[in-house]
Amino acid sequence: MNMPEPVQDLKHHASRDFPFLLAMLVLAVAFVMSIVRMVHHHFGSNSILHVFVAFALLIIGSKARSNALKVQDRVIRLEERLRFERLLPESLLAQTGELTVKQYVALRFASDAELPALVLRTVKEGLEPKAIKAAIVNWRADHSRV
Repeated sequence: MNMPEPVQDLKHHASRDFPFLLAMLVLAVAFVMSIVRMVHHHFGSNSILHVFVAFALLIIGSKARSNALKVQDRVIRLEERLRFERLLPESLLAQTGELTVKQYVALRFASDAELPALVLRTVKEGLEPKAIKAAIVNWRADHSRV
């Protein structure tokens, strides 16, 4: 049986990837423990290697997450550009080249009915993503973002 997706709005649209956060917490603890072990016990080559490996794993984890978010942002921008072509008048569509990726990502929550006015406002006023989200009245949920 499928559970209904929760309603999204300004206060309830962010999602957390708890398995990733837990993994990063474990890696951070391992990094700190390897430093403590190295300082309190000895500065041997194994201890130094453990610190470097733990640090490298933290970097790999954070880069994997940030790269995945960049790809998701680019896909959202593409999806929104296709939606813009369908919903915006030609004169406004020509101005959307000025939008940033973060603005596209925020605009994805706007309903089809309010999108043209919000895009126009974003282009004219240079609204930041938080302001765009605050201006949305009828939210389109996005449960795909992780």
